[in-house]
Amino acid sequence: MAGCRGSLCCCCRWCCCCGERETRTPEELTILGETQEEEDEILPRKDYESLDYDRCINDPYLEVLETMDNKKGRRYEAVKWMVVFAIGVCTGLVGLFVDFFVRLFTQLKFGVVQTSVEECSQKGCLALSLLELLGFNLTFVFLASLLVLIEPVAAGSGIPEVKCYLNGVKVPGIVRLRTLLCKVLGVLFSVAGGLFVGKEGPMIHSGSVVGAGLPQFQSISLRKIQFNFPYFRSDRDKRDFVSAGAAAGVAAAFGAPIGGTLFSLEEGSSFWNQGLTWKVLFCSMSATFTLNFFRSGIQFGSWGSFQLPGLLNFGEFKCSDSDKKCHLWTAMDLGFFVVMGVIGGLLGATFNCLNKRLAKYRMRNVHPKPKLVRVLESLLVSLVTTVVVFVASMVLGECRQMSSSSQIGNDSFQLQVTEDVNSSIKTFFCPNDTYNDMATLFFNPQESAILQLFHQDGTFSPVTLALFFVLYFLLACWTYGISVPSGLFVPSLLCGAAFGRLVANVLKSYIGLGHIYSGTFALIGAAAFLGGVVRMTISLTVILIESTNEITYGLPIMVTLMVAKWTGDFFNKGIYDIHVGLRGVPLLEWETEVEMDKLRANDIMEPNLTYVYPHTRIQSLVSILRTTVHHAFPVVTENRGNEKEFMKGNQLISNNIKFKKSSILTRAGEQRKRSQSMKSYPSSELRNMCDEHIASEEPAEKEDLLQQMLERRYTPYPNLYPDQSPSEDWTMEERFRPLTFHGLILRSQLVTLLVRGVCYSESQSSASQPRLSYAEMAEDYPRYPDIHDLDLTLLNPRMIVDVTPYMNPSPFTVSPNTHVSQVFNLFRTMGLRHLPVVNAVGEIVGIITRHNLTYEFLQARLRQHYQTI
Repeated sequence: MAGCRGSLCCCCRWCCCCGERETRTPEELTILGETQEEEDEILPRKDYESLDYDRCINDPYLEVLETMDNKKGRRYEAVKWMVVFAIGVCTGLVGLFVDFFVRLFTQLKFGVVQTSVEECSQKGCLALSLLELLGFNLTFVFLASLLVLIEPVAAGSGIPEVKCYLNGVKVPGIVRLRTLLCKVLGVLFSVAGGLFVGKEGPMIHSGSVVGAGLPQFQSISLRKIQFNFPYFRSDRDKRDFVSAGAAAGVAAAFGAPIGGTLFSLEEGSSFWNQGLTWKVLFCSMSATFTLNFFRSGIQFGSWGSFQLPGLLNFGEFKCSDSDKKCHLWTAMDLGFFVVMGVIGGLLGATFNCLNKRLAKYRMRNVHPKPKLVRVLESLLVSLVTTVVVFVASMVLGECRQMSSSSQIGNDSFQLQVTEDVNSSIKTFFCPNDTYNDMATLFFNPQESAILQLFHQDGTFSPVTLALFFVLYFLLACWTYGISVPSGLFVPSLLCGAAFGRLVANVLKSYIGLGHIYSGTFALIGAAAFLGGVVRMTISLTVILIESTNEITYGLPIMVTLMVAKWTGDFFNKGIYDIHVGLRGVPLLEWETEVEMDKLRANDIMEPNLTYVYPHTRIQSLVSILRTTVHHAFPVVTENRGNEKEFMKGNQLISNNIKFKKSSILTRAGEQRKRSQSMKSYPSSELRNMCDEHIASEEPAEKEDLLQQMLERRYTPYPNLYPDQSPSEDWTMEERFRPLTFHGLILRSQLVTLLVRGVCYSESQSSASQPRLSYAEMAEDYPRYPDIHDLDLTLLNPRMIVDVTPYMNPSPFTVSPNTHVSQVFNLFRTMGLRHLPVVNAVGEIVGIITRHNLTYEFLQARLRQHYQTI
């Protein structure tokens, strides 16, 4: 056995060849729920693995449980709380870094350009000012695109990918350190480059990466920096920390810790408990506290004042003291808010429809081309955006009278907001005491433009607001999806705020409703448009309430978001769900439709199983790992005692095939002839090759079936006859044999056993096989070796592996007659990866994975169900 272990270590240590990705046969693609005609996928469905949230209660894990006591349990929980706090602090520091450099670059750019515009407006050299602005923007966008070329997953906001991860799907590269670096640096340049994108969305992705990587204390990108930290080496713990990181990202972006907690709960996590709620809320509070502490100290010079809770602050909504008729909102305004919610839902549905068409066009015509084309597309968008902003500000703006009075609060934060509003006014080409309303919206950071629409007492021209809304709507729709890190929250808020301010101006000027407060309508317009685009309800309501610090806005914001969501859902899905669908990610919704309960587990399961036996030769394991794409394999033994009853037709095992008694009898005769061929196909290659064959006696035909099962309980893993394996020429019916289910073993576990030399020879007993601890089994987490990358030529193919100590002997199972709604709820709420279908006598008849529960797959099975009725 020492020689076996040594040779394995040697071949594993020196293997450096990269196996090519094998092409899948149409049958395998069908098994995976794929079709080759899908044009909308960026990644094939087979490249998306599910996270394994269920615990594998095998022998190594039981050994850990034996050594666990209350003291160690409390220490483990204390370490988890400390890690959660560290995730929140690090996420807050990332937000501080992003905010500081975005402000620095933006002030540098606008400072140079504004001075140039003011000078050239008198000398007549505005073309030079435009060239300067183009130089800044194109340089920043070029750098952002280069960073996305290094890590393509860093493009976009990252919220669709985080939503998939929280739902239980492992998107390749989504939580890597390199992704975090490219995301953070890229969003600096994309926002400073003048693109209509926000930095708040990427903060959610950044927090998720911090949550996934920090508890591991190691990184693929930094292999030399590793610490011996044995905790949290499972998908279960990792996804909990990603939930906390995503919530911390929301909290840092908007200063909304409760909204961040609800975001993680509403937008993805399929498994949730009270303990996780407390940890996620604590992590969000830590992020908000950290960002608030440093930003307040840096900007106000008063450390510990805590006046800037998030990257985006809406300020205090307050009517002017001179206007006695003004109210933030009244009961009559709710009717206008409902109408604005309907319009916001329609505008959001239009935005999503146009962006979906653009995304499809990019997948067909841009992504297949060299990567330089993506950079050129980003530069083209930057060029057009810069020219439109410059020309619109110089030509389409109107000179408006400045407000004589300004609302100034008592606290320093409100004073800072008022100063920001007044200092961000642009007077391009306008005389004294007037300002250019279009330039004020375009030639400012997006956060400053939002504050202008929320709190500027001076009016914006309805024509200016309408033109600004149309231009911003079209350019933001074109921008979202290019190869730069980009958020959608702030552009949607700004676009919606312009829409709301336009509604307020119309009601004031043309209908004569002088009591309305323009800032309230701007806020409701922002909520309506953002809700129509992203279709979030509870979490978005709380985020907006926390950002405004005004609880009285709770009812109008909630009503507006609900109406906007219902209106938009009538036409299409939210923008994040659309991009998830375009990537072909098998996302599971909260529940199935009522009509799906016409299906049972045996209607949606995969009956063509690839299985392993408890004792299997190495050559068989290598063969099946290299010829299949499955990530888990049932551990079975052939139920020969029950096969005679099965052949007589007295007991039919539901295998999604309607057997008839005559066909079964015919198959029984053919099986005896074919059993002599000794041919095999990959899914049956795994035969038990032990030399000690124990022939089980044939039970009498009239013997009670339950008694047979009780007798087999004492010999759970009998040796099998190697000359009775199925033939590759058999049909689906002929391949079926009654298989007693004993457990489930993952591909990663099998590869680990091969790499570490866990095997025994024919002349030995299975007790001589080396035993691996739980830490050794999880040492290579989260990236286990690929069987195609390993050089296993030095392995002895005749050696035998006993997989029973490492399999999961008690996974969740369902009956073939279980309704789809029950299967779906069990699979989603427990965070499962594989769900075996086992009949009443303990025989496995199929397996259900995430792909079998997607909406498209269930719809296809429902159509087949109607055709067979």
